[in-house]
Amino acid sequence: MMRRVFLIVLDSVGIGEMPDAGLFGDEGSDTLRAASTSPYFSMPNMARLGLFHIDGTEWARDDGRFWKMEKAGGAEGSAPDGAVSHQGAVARMQEASMGKDTTIGHWEIAGVVSQEPLPTFLEGFPRELLDAFEKETGRGWLCNKPYSGTDVIRDYGEEHVKTGKLIVYTSADSVFQIAAHEAVVPVDTLYRYCEIARRLCTGPYGVGRVIARPFEGEHPFKRTSRRHDYSLRPPRPTMLDKIKGAGMEVLAVGKINDIFAGQGITEMVRTSGNGEGILRTLGYGKRSFDGLCFTNLVDYDMLYGHRNDVDGYAKALTAFDQALPELLAMLQEEDLLMITADHGCDPITPSTDHSREYTPWIVAGPKVRPGVNLRTRKTFGDIAATILDYLGVDAEGIDGESVLEQILREEP
Repeated sequence: MMRRVFLIVLDSVGIGEMPDAGLFGDEGSDTLRAASTSPYFSMPNMARLGLFHIDGTEWARDDGRFWKMEKAGGAEGSAPDGAVSHQGAVARMQEASMGKDTTIGHWEIAGVVSQEPLPTFLEGFPRELLDAFEKETGRGWLCNKPYSGTDVIRDYGEEHVKTGKLIVYTSADSVFQIAAHEAVVPVDTLYRYCEIARRLCTGPYGVGRVIARPFEGEHPFKRTSRRHDYSLRPPRPTMLDKIKGAGMEVLAVGKINDIFAGQGITEMVRTSGNGEGILRTLGYGKRSFDGLCFTNLVDYDMLYGHRNDVDGYAKALTAFDQALPELLAMLQEEDLLMITADHGCDPITPSTDHSREYTPWIVAGPKVRPGVNLRTRKTFGDIAATILDYLGVDAEGIDGESVLEQILREEP
């Protein structure tokens, strides 16, 4: 019998600081709560599935706005004994890996915990690395500092256009980013430069991602949608490799293929934003396949979290909530829909970087037992273990524990 799992990562939608957030400079971070302060925030469908019953979301349950939201969505905010309080199975996920990066967050979702953090370069990259990069590309460089992606092209874009030097910058995350104007450096050439950087960024320079950041127009310039990420390969087999090795499909939507460096993917499609990511996922929902459709919706992080745009973040969450009924309607009898995140990116705190936060995990589908609350889990890897268990794939070597028996309805 065909079994499909649709796993959607709401990139950066954290739900509150983890106990060790102080080690990362992220005390007080709560991305979901920050977005909820906007008048544009509305998530009644996620409320109905149980978003505001997850550990740490007491702030929502104590707020009259969210009580009305849950009532409107068909759930009872404080259900009487014996009543079902929400329609999905939910949990709060704690990251076991040492970091708050997109790459290791997704690796852990796929069952690989990273005990060591990926290297960061808050003082800029070492000269020997940049000298090697300049020698191989034949182009000089500008900046070499942690920087906001929009600010860096504003501040260095004109010099880049005049000189042809590449804008190289980083952030608090483990990234080597290269920005270039498409009229100065064609996108294919920028991609080739990123491939060179990826090859050079190994060992002590082994950043999680090398990222192409093309831009266009006149000062202050505008980034284009032709971003491309070049990630490290996971250090060992992930859930994706296991599913592919079992002869099933692994369909990657958005930047999933980039994050896993193509490893364990059977088919991929890149997207221009959340809207296309949802449409592509719905498209795969019309296909017959056994296995996993793995989607990343990046706009929360890239367009709003990193720019401290609270209203933009709230509007994007509301748009996803409005699309949720169609995603649920596409599910067949044996399908599961899972919604989670990879880290936080609180749009209210002074920092514009990722934040060390818990993440939500919501599971829905015809076979899911309603009202289940798994409380707080010790690793994102429980997602991978549960998916593999559901698909009947061996999970040996995967970090995480399956909770499948707890979330499925009993067979009649």
